[in-house]
Amino acid sequence: MDQGKPLTQHEDARSLLFRQLVSVVKEREPTVAQVLIGRTALDELASHERIPALQATGIWFQLVAIANELLAMRARREAEKLGGADDVVGSFANVIGEIAAAGYPAERVQEALDSLLVGPTMTAHPTEAKRVTVLEIHRRIYRKLTELEQHRWAPRERAQHIDDLRGEIELLWMSGELRLERPSVEHEIAWGLHFFREVIFEATHKLYETVEEALAHHYPEHVFPVPSFMRYASWIGGDRDGHPDVTAKITAHALAECRRAALNWYVSQVRRLVAVLSVSARVVDIPDEFRAALSAVLEHSGDAERIAARNPDEPFRQFCAAMLERLLATRGDGTGTAYPRAEAFASDLHSLQHALARVGGRKAARRFVRPLLRQVETFGFRTVSLDIRQNSTVVNRVLAEIFSFTDKAGAPEPGGPRWSERIRSALNSGERLDLDRACLSPEAREMLDLFDVIRDARAGLNGGAVGAFILSMTRSCEDLLAVYLLAQYCGLATAPDGSGTIALKVVPLFETIADLRAAPDILDRLLSVSIVSRSVRDLGNCQEVMLGYSDSNKDGGFLASNWELSKAQRRIADLGTRRKVRISFFHGRGGSVSRGGAPTGRAVAAQPAGTVGGVMRVTEQGEVVSSKFANRGTGLYQLEILAASVFAHSVKSRDEEELKAVPEYTEALEALTGMSQASYAGLVGEPGFIDYFNQASPVEELALLKIGSRPARRFGARDLSDLRAIPWVFAWSQNRHLLTGWYGIGSALNSFVTVRGDNGLELLQQMFERFRFFRLVVDEVDKVLYQADMEIARLYAELVQDDDVARRIYDKIAAEFALTCRMISQVNGGKLLPERFPAFKRDFDRVRPQMDSIHRLQVQLLREVREGNAPKRSVNSLLLSINCISAGLGWTG
Repeated sequence: MDQGKPLTQHEDARSLLFRQLVSVVKEREPTVAQVLIGRTALDELASHERIPALQATGIWFQLVAIANELLAMRARREAEKLGGADDVVGSFANVIGEIAAAGYPAERVQEALDSLLVGPTMTAHPTEAKRVTVLEIHRRIYRKLTELEQHRWAPRERAQHIDDLRGEIELLWMSGELRLERPSVEHEIAWGLHFFREVIFEATHKLYETVEEALAHHYPEHVFPVPSFMRYASWIGGDRDGHPDVTAKITAHALAECRRAALNWYVSQVRRLVAVLSVSARVVDIPDEFRAALSAVLEHSGDAERIAARNPDEPFRQFCAAMLERLLATRGDGTGTAYPRAEAFASDLHSLQHALARVGGRKAARRFVRPLLRQVETFGFRTVSLDIRQNSTVVNRVLAEIFSFTDKAGAPEPGGPRWSERIRSALNSGERLDLDRACLSPEAREMLDLFDVIRDARAGLNGGAVGAFILSMTRSCEDLLAVYLLAQYCGLATAPDGSGTIALKVVPLFETIADLRAAPDILDRLLSVSIVSRSVRDLGNCQEVMLGYSDSNKDGGFLASNWELSKAQRRIADLGTRRKVRISFFHGRGGSVSRGGAPTGRAVAAQPAGTVGGVMRVTEQGEVVSSKFANRGTGLYQLEILAASVFAHSVKSRDEEELKAVPEYTEALEALTGMSQASYAGLVGEPGFIDYFNQASPVEELALLKIGSRPARRFGARDLSDLRAIPWVFAWSQNRHLLTGWYGIGSALNSFVTVRGDNGLELLQQMFERFRFFRLVVDEVDKVLYQADMEIARLYAELVQDDDVARRIYDKIAAEFALTCRMISQVNGGKLLPERFPAFKRDFDRVRPQMDSIHRLQVQLLREVREGNAPKRSVNSLLLSINCISAGLGWTG
């Protein structure tokens, strides 16, 4: 490529990156460069060449992902240039344009806006294989590529940019891919906040502006007040389910760091206001009400005389300087009076914005003040609401231990006949805990200390800092009541006699197939408890319910999981209607399709009609966070796609034919789900299956890869039920079986057609065309099948020590794979994947040859490491191969 030309094609960016990488590698490892250019296969290298070769290949996969991101951003810009913002599919302009064209009145649009509340929730599950240092280099490379796209550079300047790009790739090479130590929770907290400082604080107010522009364009006769509808949350530092390092002290630290991040951001923005708002009282007439507001804020600044003397006749600068002193005091290092709450700071910003507009500075107010006001409305003094998550087993165990000390006549056993009665009696009477905590076990003391942290945070000045208490593996109403009682014991009750409320949002997490089916009954019983119904009413009359995609998939397979999740939402929403309680859903999605990671817009659009209602929370887990929020343009687009999808569903879903419940479709899916789950259970229950899984995948070796602070298993067991769903999916992706995204569906479709004949196939094809949920499932299965590879899978099967087990289970998987490929093709009418998802195919085809070579090498390395006494070099090579495969697929778990 001519260095004097700007980047105009995706291949230019890709080839430019490739040449710089080859140049960097040639200087250090000439032999490895032959691997990059395709003259030598990874599995043919000498042992001492494996690490640099894997490192080079892994870097190349990362650079390809950066180039792909650049292409996607460019494509969106080109679409907007050629046809306007409406042509960017899934954007607010596109969505609102469709809503206006369909004839929805402005009143309906405003109603949807007023109810809109979208909650991306950051989590640090053990799926992020890239360090923050590497992510920062990636971001600089991306920005350098965007600079190179400009037409203004002279050849010498362009050459310097390319040299800078090569320097970043050098740093990437020298930084290394492997973590030397497992990251601490403190490191993960800093990792999560990094994306807010770099992208999300800025992107959020731009998102609101995008909505306003789209509404003004499509509804020019109306003025729509657009609320600050984004509400970010996090689990980092609050999620202790099976994580011994997340303590009450860590949770308090997370709350403090999140508060500090927001305040630091506001300090930087107000300093900017001090610098730019040079409005002179000699030029404009200052409104009397602003002079009164200025007097008040100066009085609280602790430094009124100096501020006035430094900026004479510049009241707006004085106002901002006084706000700055108050913010510094709020942060803990100023002399003024701290803001009691974020709302007080927002009130000052409102005064500033209004006064600027009054003196003729409307554009300045909109450009400089309004973004900060929007940020304060969204992030408060907290950045995120920190969720607390714990397993029901632990909660019940702690409460049982407390009862063993308080109930001298005999404590009830969890789940026993007296357990429910004991908890309800304590809640009704407002029972307090009169117990020396020193007599309790460390686990019980830690739990009570956690509730103390929650209580103190809720009573303090950091409104909304604590989000929900999420109870994983919720199996009964009593599991949830146990949380309420522990909260009451630790001072979160608003009345001493049980007549008040519990000031904590308690959210059930339904994860397994059985729990999803039982969810409506559990919630019905919960909402019939007086103190719970009062508490829910006090918190906006909304009960949040979290749905687990991961464990339900591991429990019943891909189709059963998705259908049970869909049915559960409908049934729970109906319960809310009967109970006159608004239900909101929190979707526990991951990066892979096996864990709900379908494209955001399509996934939201396929939710059952009427189940969103403007409110949705979703987890953004591990590598998904970095892929979405590493760069500002991509971050804004991802936030827009999520929020616009929720908005569109809220306005249109009840009228959309593709979401309407058709009895014939429901009946067919019930049959398909049953057959799919039976097929999946048949595989998992096959004798020797656990041995096959452990030996034909690097699941045990994943523990050596220090990619997250959490253990791979909740309670240290060694059976399938206790294995976390994330490494379950991760391991099946590493060996290219990928069965968590397709197994059982082929048998189900085939049986359905066998029984019903041509009419059955016609029905399935009709469902694919007319039923959005079913089409999404079929399409995502089709994509997973394309990434799976039974020839590669066979190499891993050869690692299984028992030849009979290896042959029997591999043959079963391979036969189901072939059947699923055939049946998916029949159901979608033979529509080829390249025609429907060309970008997906293109991106994977580009890395497939290198991926296959890495898999062959990984099988060799697994043999070497498992034979014992393998050199450290072999272990590190194995871990690098895991990183490479994750990078090639674009996700881990």
